[in-house]
Amino acid sequence: MATPIKRIEKDFLLKVLYDDQLPVVYLNDRTEYILRLEKPTKNEVFFKCEKPIPDLRVKKKLDLMFEFMGRVVLFSIVIKSVRDTHIVADVPELLFKDLDRSYSRVNSPEDMKVQFTFRGDRFNLRYPRIQEFEPANMGRWLKDADPKNLQGLIDQMGEWAQGFSDGYKIVIFKEIKPSSTEERILAETGKALYLPSTLGGFPQTDPYPKKRIITGEIFRRYLESTGVNPLYLDDSVNRFVRQKFERGFLSDAWIPILFQEYVIGYIHIWINKGGKAPFDYKLVEALYEFAKVLAFSLKLNGYFDSGRIKNKPFTGKIVDISASGLLFACPHSDFSAVLLPDSELAVRLFAPRRAIKATVRIVRRYKDSAMGYFGSRFLDMDPGDTRFLFEFLYGKPFSDADALFVMGQV
Repeated sequence: MATPIKRIEKDFLLKVLYDDQLPVVYLNDRTEYILRLEKPTKNEVFFKCEKPIPDLRVKKKLDLMFEFMGRVVLFSIVIKSVRDTHIVADVPELLFKDLDRSYSRVNSPEDMKVQFTFRGDRFNLRYPRIQEFEPANMGRWLKDADPKNLQGLIDQMGEWAQGFSDGYKIVIFKEIKPSSTEERILAETGKALYLPSTLGGFPQTDPYPKKRIITGEIFRRYLESTGVNPLYLDDSVNRFVRQKFERGFLSDAWIPILFQEYVIGYIHIWINKGGKAPFDYKLVEALYEFAKVLAFSLKLNGYFDSGRIKNKPFTGKIVDISASGLLFACPHSDFSAVLLPDSELAVRLFAPRRAIKATVRIVRRYKDSAMGYFGSRFLDMDPGDTRFLFEFLYGKPFSDADALFVMGQV
């Protein structure tokens, strides 16, 4: 992941750029332009281009990069003034290193078009929606159960749960809307409410790489969003846990059932008698696996068919593109709302001499008042297509040295 460079190191690198006259690269319309600093950097940067760059104008943003000690550094400037091959801009606020991009991004060539198609089925459902996409990834439950046999799967879950809990239930938000505190925060976050012991409190950290647990901080933020005075947040959290203990719950877990970007229900499991070990993270992991299989079984049994979206190809506007991915934009709509991180799309890129097929995974999204923007990474592009795309975008033959230097991010 890209790491912002701290001020002292940034000042050092900008000094080296001038002292050593390191080349700074700007890529535009399949052409590489070299810039060098003309003056020492104070509040502004003064660049001179080795050759004229078309369409330079005040307020235009330039994405620039250079290499120092084998590491690629990326930064952006906004032009304050331009005359012939001379550019003046404010000192960049941030420089980035340790980039996770495979190649540098460039503005989309005018003669390139793109078309997308969702991979797999997509749905527009009346369930609580979160801003994440849950890929279908089945766990160990499928080894011992027929996913088409929904009741058999639920019975298996019941038999398994008896070994470590005193009770459990499965709730689907079809006729029932989230109403209790547990249901509402679970539906809003798509995360598990997990209290290993009601004599303690919420976990303070989440051990999972893709965060799954409602920590104490997340619960506080939720309470504050419901109108609880910040001065009383700690008291409210403690009272919530204490009331569970007073009602007889010793260990408690509410696991969301996720289907794509929807929270379709939850599994609630608890201990209210002595003699059983408190729930641990291995149990939480197993329940997440079961919840995925349960959602998959519901899909196989036609539970979501009424909300199925017809899978038609759609176009997007390429904002910028690299040999490793692209940033595209779509107007706000119910359709673009389902373009979430981890969604996968089949993509076709149309260049004058070639059409390229690949798969992209959305890795980030953001929006303005009119459009949604989606950064995506190519997953399985044919090596020959990668070479063609590189040479088409950068206007030079592909080489290992170029791949090492031209590092950027979608």
